[in-house]
Amino acid sequence: MNKIPSIQFFPREIKVLIALFLIVVSTGFLSALQFVNLTTDGNPKGIEENYLGNEEDLEAAEMKFAKSERQILNIVHTHVLAMGMLFFILALLISTTPIKSFWRSFLLIEPLISVLLTFGGIYLLFKGILWMKYVIMVSGLLMTFSFIVSVLVILFWLYKKTDKIP
Repeated sequence: MNKIPSIQFFPREIKVLIALFLIVVSTGFLSALQFVNLTTDGNPKGIEENYLGNEEDLEAAEMKFAKSERQILNIVHTHVLAMGMLFFILALLISTTPIKSFWRSFLLIEPLISVLLTFGGIYLLFKGILWMKYVIMVSGLLMTFSFIVSVLVILFWLYKKTDKIP
């Protein structure tokens, strides 16, 4: 069986490419988190209002209108496709690091499950299953944790000094 080469021994230009990729996607991911916080206030009620609106709340500081099914499907499909590819690439990079056991499996699998739960949850919330706002929040937090840890682990092993050459 062929062993996957360790990221530590990749050629310098590939390491630079990976590092730049991680910087670019981290910039996008972190700006998206800021956007989510602005639109939902980072709480379950805000998540519900962002997708279902708050037109009936006359005391609301900001009026939000319910999204149409077309808007929800657009959000879901674009995010599932893009984030699915992003986390697949991160999983491939994690697979080239020497981390083992629970954390390796967690970082390979969890983000993809969270993508399904978060964006599937948004669709189900739109369809009236209101408790999905809690699933969306927890899975979104886990997805963010996985993203940050994956990027840090990859960067650590990408530039970790080693004496051994395979």
